[in-house]
Amino acid sequence: MTSFSIANQKSPSLIAGYAGATVTVLIWATWLLATRHSAATPLGSIDIGLIRYGIPALALSPVWLKTGLLPKGVALHLLALMVSGAGAVFFLVTTLAIHATPAGSSGILLGGSMPLATALIGIFIFGERPDITRKLGLAAIVCGVLILLVQSLSDASLPWTSFVLLPAGAVLWASYTHAFRRSGLTAVQASALIAIWSFLIIAALAAGFGTSLTRASAGDLGLQLVSQGILSGLVAMVAYGTAVRTLGGTQAAAFTAITPVLATLGGGFLLGEEIGLAEIAAAVITGIGVALSTGIAVRHR
Repeated sequence: MTSFSIANQKSPSLIAGYAGATVTVLIWATWLLATRHSAATPLGSIDIGLIRYGIPALALSPVWLKTGLLPKGVALHLLALMVSGAGAVFFLVTTLAIHATPAGSSGILLGGSMPLATALIGIFIFGERPDITRKLGLAAIVCGVLILLVQSLSDASLPWTSFVLLPAGAVLWASYTHAFRRSGLTAVQASALIAIWSFLIIAALAAGFGTSLTRASAGDLGLQLVSQGILSGLVAMVAYGTAVRTLGGTQAAAFTAITPVLATLGGGFLLGEEIGLAEIAAAVITGIGVALSTGIAVRHR
């Protein structure tokens, strides 16, 4: 078989991976803005969590009913890492911090940290060896994140929760990325299991601490239903799982470096945050880093 035909066979899979990663970061940027906006509404973390995981748990019920809550052949520690890393624990930790952090800074400390955490776990725990091109890409991502971070620190005072909880959320998500890749589950199966387990956890918290869903306006509920339940909880989870399966965990996670740029721009246009030369420079440098670290800029043989 010629190299041309091999490349043609791989091309649809790669396109699906890149498309899934692109859809994911676009939705995540919207999620950051919607979650930040919810701080000005009666909706708390538990309320949003019920929406975030209730809708996909219902929509994907045929899937998790078929696999069971504890699917055969999947190690319990991998399932636990997936549920905590992309489910209830991740959501509650990051939402608490986002409510007290500007959208642009949230994107920096969470989205910018995700590819680095994923790459470090891959290198030091799973023995991955990225080539020089991807190392340069990760370095460029670091530079872009640092530019935005310095800018954010120069004009705003962030609480300690921003610097502790958001990077912690990035580590949780990185753990999920590697666990999912080794679980043997499909993107839809993993999304279904994460949704139902997370919904059960947050429903238990709601039973103990109560909920404010009935006090929110129809507009606020509608925004969260679309952003959290449909886009973030359902579409982005399946899209990201597809990207991990086709591109690999480290390469798929590298796309999340675009999130801080999009969140910063969205914060400026929609939430009134300032956009200057630092943000533009960070966007260019981070974009180059993503192209290198994901392999887009490398010719596939």
